[in-house]
Amino acid sequence: MATARWNGEVIAESKETRIVEGNHYFPLESVREQYLRPSDMTTVCPWKGTANYYTLHVDGRDNPDAAWYYAEPKAAAAEIKGHVAFWRGVEVSD
Repeated sequence: MATARWNGEVIAESKETRIVEGNHYFPLESVREQYLRPSDMTTVCPWKGTANYYTLHVDGRDNPDAAWYYAEPKAAAAEIKGHVAFWRGVEVSD
């Protein structure tokens, strides 16, 4: 089971992650949404599309733009629609 942790809390856990470019993408239903805050940040990947971000908010601390997802991924990345990945100090183990 893959687990994402930050600031002492489990952010997401799943046996069904998708690994793309070395990143675990967790199904949205496996992410503890109480820790997610919408962000205005976006980036563009040439083959996946436009990524949107969340800021993690755990125990009074923020980790800006530490989670991302593709709301409408391009066809080549369709498998990660409805999934969230993490970076910026979020520890992901499997």
